Amino acid sequence: MRIFLICVHVIVSAILIGMVLLQKGKGADIGAAFGGASQTVFGPRGSQSFMAKLTTVAAIVFMFTSLGLALTTKKTSSSVMENAPVQTQPAPAVPMAPPVQPVPAQPAK
Repeated sequence: MRIFLICVHVIVSAILIGMVLLQKGKGADIGAAFGGASQTVFGPRGSQSFMAKLTTVAAIVFMFTSLGLALTTKKTSSSVMENAPVQTQPAPAVPMAPPVQPVPAQPAK
């Protein structure tokens, strides 16, 4: 099952990348704003093209395969500290330095 999900995920990823690169960007009409046709920039986009609908479907399939791969991952509770050496002797105590006594200030002459 996991191998099938990986294969579908890779294929859908390649298709999604290709479809996104083939589409015209939404900012392609921004040049028309300075030419006087500003309704195309801020106005309604109209219905989606066939390519945009295919991109949406590919993105949804990509999300579901990503979720499926995340859920089928093996849950292992391993730690890098499992094989660490255990110290049996306590660390040697370091003697504390005596506190520093403040030097009394000399009165100004």
